[in-house]
Amino acid sequence: MEVWGPYEEREEIRAAIVNAGKEFGLREVGSRAYATNTLESGWIPSPLPAVYTGEKMKAYRQWLPAASYEGTGSLGGSFYSDNIEDYYMTPYALGYGPFVKFDHDFIGREALEKMAGKPQRKKVTFAWNSEDVEKVFASMFRPGEHYKYIDLPLSNYTSASYDKVLGNGKTVGVSMFTGYSYNERSMLSLGAVDPDIEIGNEVKVVWGEEGGGSQKPTVERHKQIEIRAIVSPVPYSVVARTTYAEGWRTGQK
Repeated sequence: MEVWGPYEEREEIRAAIVNAGKEFGLREVGSRAYATNTLESGWIPSPLPAVYTGEKMKAYRQWLPAASYEGTGSLGGSFYSDNIEDYYMTPYALGYGPFVKFDHDFIGREALEKMAGKPQRKKVTFAWNSEDVEKVFASMFRPGEHYKYIDLPLSNYTSASYDKVLGNGKTVGVSMFTGYSYNERSMLSLGAVDPDIEIGNEVKVVWGEEGGGSQKPTVERHKQIEIRAIVSPVPYSVVARTTYAEGWRTGQK
């Protein structure tokens, strides 16, 4: 949960929360670990905003400040397309299908009405193969080319990450948020796959960018690697999946 309040009272409030949580085993784990909890609970926090095309969004684009999130955000990963719309995600692919209601007007309603009830990409967790992850780290200690560095505990290096997911040699989805879960002792990522991909299937996540990497300052020169991964439930954490209040996190298998 997130707590919002007057900034000048932050230390007093934090101390009260920490003190109250001691009897329940509450521990402070630091800001580096903050974003990794979503890997276990299943929320994809940074899909690309679907605002860069379309006449209905033109006025919004003209209003946006140059320093806005949409204006400064970076896009990266092994999935590459010249069409920006290929990076847009539907509410269904992000697990928000139950929130879609057609009892009011909103931008994109017509498009969603056409796809409602049809097979959609679905949100899943990818549990990365530990041996393949070890290869990435091992390459840092050998002469010659190495694979894209995996930062821990959170491994995203762009505002919106899109890594290609392969099944039987073809693209069957995207991996969008990657990191390490100490609780699960696993590299995990969240993303979406085609409707015919089932829980338990093995796929391959292409880690690293094309052509040795882009010119982003967060990207070193590297070579790509295909990392095996098991398509797993979302939320990945059994605790989140079985004990959270019924809702979008618990409604998926």
